[in-house]
Amino acid sequence: MREALLVPVLGFDHVAITVADVDATVDFYTRVLGAEPLLFDRWKRGELPVALLQVGAARVSVHPASAPAAPHATTPTPGSADLCFRYDGPVAAILATLAEHDVSVVDGPVPRPASDGSRGTSVYFRDLDGNLLELLTLDDG
Repeated sequence: MREALLVPVLGFDHVAITVADVDATVDFYTRVLGAEPLLFDRWKRGELPVALLQVGAARVSVHPASAPAAPHATTPTPGSADLCFRYDGPVAAILATLAEHDVSVVDGPVPRPASDGSRGTSVYFRDLDGNLLELLTLDDG
C-alpha cells in the first residue's frame, strides 16, 4: 500500500482543455453553458498564457493548441477531454438550451450515478473541438 499525502486531496481546483480556437471556445462555453470569462482582456493582450472560464463552481483553463501553457499534458490535443458538469435544473431545460444553440445531443437523457452516489440524469454533447461534455442533473423531471 502506498503512503498517503500529508494533506488530503479536496477535489479539483480546475481542469485544462486544449483547443484549436480560444475565442470560439470562449464564445461557445459562454453561450451554451453560461460560462463567465475571467480576465479575458489580459489573455487577449498576451499577459496570461491561458483563457479562464468560470462554469458554475468549476474553473476551466483554455489552452491554445498552438501554444499550450507549460507545464502541460504530454500530448495536448484538441478534442481529448471528457467533462461532466453538475446541472441544477431539469433535463428539459438542458435539451431546450442545446436545441436553441443548434448543439446536437450525443447521448441522453440517460440515468447516471453522480460522484456523491446519488442518481441523476445526463445529457452528452460536444464542444467545437469535439470534447465530450456532460450535464448531469439530479432533477430528472
